[in-house]
Amino acid sequence: MKKDYLLAKWLNNDITTEELEQLKASPEYASYIKIAETTSQFKVPEFDKEKNFDAINPKKDRQQTKVVKLNPIKTILKIAAVFAVLFAGYFYVNNLETSITTQIAQKQSFLLPDDSEVILNANSEINYRKKKWARNRELTLNGEAYFKVTKGQKFSINTDDGVVSVLGTQFNVYVRNHQFYVKCYEGLVSVAFNDTLIKLPAGKNIKIENGTIIAHNNLNVSTPSWINNESSFENTSLLSVIKELEIQYPIKVTTKNIDLNQRFSGSFSHKNLNLALTLICDPLNLSFEINDEENVTLYAKENQ
Repeated sequence: MKKDYLLAKWLNNDITTEELEQLKASPEYASYIKIAETTSQFKVPEFDKEKNFDAINPKKDRQQTKVVKLNPIKTILKIAAVFAVLFAGYFYVNNLETSITTQIAQKQSFLLPDDSEVILNANSEINYRKKKWARNRELTLNGEAYFKVTKGQKFSINTDDGVVSVLGTQFNVYVRNHQFYVKCYEGLVSVAFNDTLIKLPAGKNIKIENGTIIAHNNLNVSTPSWINNESSFENTSLLSVIKELEIQYPIKVTTKNIDLNQRFSGSFSHKNLNLALTLICDPLNLSFEINDEENVTLYAKENQ
């Protein structure tokens, strides 16, 4: 410990003559002298603040979070695109149509959004916009349907041959192959076709074919017969009767040497094909053959 104390004083040039003599007497003194001479030749490197700052600064920049400048035009376009997609989705949903269809020999009853009742006859179709129904009671019809409309704002049935409009009533609309028949059972019905407008009161019906009125007379029933599974006709072409038969039964009718323009008045059942054919053929002096479940042939009796 004494030697370390003397060595420290010697290195600080604070040693006395007596203490120096004691240190020289130490066996390690020669080594101390050699170390001191060597370290005295060391030089402290020069410190250049500017060069060091320039060397450190790029690394510092790389470590910092990069700031990306946004293009305001691109941002606005992206926001606009999002709103466009949302608007398109809203427009699509609000304009989406509800479609109800029936197949051959099928009927369907349903309620519209305002609780108006509809009975859709076989092979028919109705389309309407459910989302817009509260402010626009409008639908399209292809085929035949019976309506019991709840009172309210205007109710319209659009067809290829004309438009039927009411406020609240019960009526039947038939539209097939440019035959447009409307029967009013309660209230008042407005029928528009071409440039003509007809007010049809309860107990009246109108028949329009190819844009021309062929009948405008009284009803003798309180509801359409087809609702009760029976098709009724008054002075109707045989061709129209056969087409109705093919709607109520899953069959294909062929004819041999028959005038399809001859007129028929009567009815047939939707429940028994054999009976239906008999009720059609007997008044017209016709015969029929049911070849299989899907094919029927009609021909004149004298040609048997």
